[in-house]
Amino acid sequence: MQPSIDITDVSVRYSNGHQALDNVSFSLKGAQVCALVGMNGSGKSTLFKSMMGLVKPQQGKISYSDKPIKKALSGQQVAYVPQSEEIDWHFPVSVKDVVMMGRYGYMNFLRQASDNDHQIVKSAMVKLGIFHLADRQIGELSGGQKKRVFLARALAQQSPIILLDEPFTGIDAATEQSIMELLIGLRDKGQLIFISTHNLGTIPEFCDQVVLLNRAVIATGATKEVFTESNLSRVFGGALRQVEIPSATVTVVTDDERPAIFHSDRD
Repeated sequence: MQPSIDITDVSVRYSNGHQALDNVSFSLKGAQVCALVGMNGSGKSTLFKSMMGLVKPQQGKISYSDKPIKKALSGQQVAYVPQSEEIDWHFPVSVKDVVMMGRYGYMNFLRQASDNDHQIVKSAMVKLGIFHLADRQIGELSGGQKKRVFLARALAQQSPIILLDEPFTGIDAATEQSIMELLIGLRDKGQLIFISTHNLGTIPEFCDQVVLLNRAVIATGATKEVFTESNLSRVFGGALRQVEIPSATVTVVTDDERPAIFHSDRD
């Protein structure tokens, strides 16, 4: 069965009256990398938390491969890489221990790791280039290293669906590139990757699908059809910069990370 995500008429209103999501609906099916794009406050993190059962919508339905959230999570169908600020970096736990958490769902109630668990964890750390950091406390790591640790945890979980909430924030270009290449490799092996990102400039390079969100879904579909200047203007309220040169108009749309650049030639 191909991995799939189905979001149907999901609405979230917080107790202070803020409408974070308004009748959000979209479906993703099969091996792909899909970007979730929207400005700060557009509801991206609320959507991810709803998809992980951390926030309960007032209405709507969320399912993974035709399974409700709780069943999908208990069945190791979904791995989640949260934003950095959601993690207690002072908690005294090593890199290896964090990555091993990805195997907990396969262990007995005593959480005794098998030889296979140790091998899978080692393989995940090697792939992310952090095996030499196995015994380091997570709070001692750099921003890029921390991102790699939690991505390694997701790899160790071996789930067909991976959710990543802004994995490129605060990392260098080399780390970003290596993570993108890893995600493409996972897609090519059949996994469904759903990734929230402000890094607009890289989306055409490695994302097959895009969901544009501003509390409601503005557009969703293939990147080459949906990731357009006009749709991004609807999401971000207009391009932040527009530069005119004698032969063309260059429009730069940015959300504080790598920008998306569009140009139109003049007659």
